[in-house]
Amino acid sequence: MDLSLGFIPHVFMSINMEKLGRIAIIGGGSWATAIAKIVLSKKDKINWYMHREDRIIAFKEKGHNPAYLTNVNFDINKINFSNDINKTINTADTLIFVTPSPYLKDELKDLTVSLENKLIVTAIKGIIPGKNLIVSDFFSQVYHVSQPNIAVIGGPCHAEEVAKHKLSYLTVSCTDLEKAKSFSNLLTNDYVRVTTSKDVAGVEYGSVLKNVYAIAAGIYYGLGYGDNFHAVLLSNSILEMDKFLNKVYPLNRNVCESVYLGDLLVTGYSKYSRNRRFGHSIGQGHSVEGAQAEMGMVAEGYYGTKCIYEINLKQQVDMPILQAVYKVLYQNADPRSEMKLLTNRLK
Repeated sequence: MDLSLGFIPHVFMSINMEKLGRIAIIGGGSWATAIAKIVLSKKDKINWYMHREDRIIAFKEKGHNPAYLTNVNFDINKINFSNDINKTINTADTLIFVTPSPYLKDELKDLTVSLENKLIVTAIKGIIPGKNLIVSDFFSQVYHVSQPNIAVIGGPCHAEEVAKHKLSYLTVSCTDLEKAKSFSNLLTNDYVRVTTSKDVAGVEYGSVLKNVYAIAAGIYYGLGYGDNFHAVLLSNSILEMDKFLNKVYPLNRNVCESVYLGDLLVTGYSKYSRNRRFGHSIGQGHSVEGAQAEMGMVAEGYYGTKCIYEINLKQQVDMPILQAVYKVLYQNADPRSEMKLLTNRLK
């Protein structure tokens, strides 16, 4: 069995993007908007599914997403908008899903078009609540998409910075490296650099866990802890992530790669991090419900905490940071007391 991740820098790739065929974006949030802008730098046309028709109407009128990244303008003549998911998918070959994981099942509930012969690309850094499935496994088990037809976008990539053309590094993971290379060409430009790997599950689980750890970081900052401790927390977080990944999906990976550690750091430190802000609100004394209402957006780590906790009931990996966040979010543990106890477990 080949345990190599196959990380390959994009600069060595020469793959025909036309293999990807017609492209469709599924989702209407900030990351979907940033990805659409990137794709349109290489493609003359895209399909774009948004659930809300009023958002589509406003987008066409204004020339930009009316709710997210409103300073990013589009040539709407290059976009086939629709709020009919079957129409959007039926007329595309490569589907880029950028829907928050808690809503993905609902978005697909009316789907009648087969996904089996499509290239499914998930840019969703979350896990399916209720099923406790990473998104690639969800498409594989529920929609019978073969693993070589599923790719994942990972890495430190806040949409707000991508929209401002700040230099960003992404990783496209797929068990079929040729497809990963083809898709990475679509994302590569002057401000986005891309590598590829085969570690689909590792990248997905890592992207779920980094949200959990960012919530912990936010709680600590809300409680008044400083940068010195923050560094210790995130150092312990990457070690905890490594132990979990090696148990659920053993592979010869290096968690210091940007797709793992880099994503953890940007989510734990950045002002754009929803999960960090969510945790910060809790640390400042808001209830979990109050913090969610204050956010106005989805903090994927809230759902990811419960899913990973339940998965780990079977795996039995020692994960004190995950356990502390779970107790605060789901067992009404006092944040100050619980996080104080956790400090005794860190090194």
